[in-house]
Amino acid sequence: MSTFSLNTSSPGKSCIVDHVEDLQTPDPISNRLRDLGFVSGETVKVIAFGPFGANPIAVQVGSTRFALRRNEAARVIIRADS
Repeated sequence: MSTFSLNTSSPGKSCIVDHVEDLQTPDPISNRLRDLGFVSGETVKVIAFGPFGANPIAVQVGSTRFALRRNEAARVIIRADS
């Protein structure tokens, strides 16, 4: 099954979180994303992109909505919802 970054997903499309990538050790941003609920198996959906360079990205995990910068969303690796 193919995976891709959350920042490349289309608005309105539901996907499943595969994992959150660490860009450094330790990676406080990736750790915070996991704390917020971006964990393997969780459903995530892009709600909308911001007006300037598609930044920020509004996403929904469960019933909670977040605004993420594109570089933060790039750490979240997702797969298609089957």
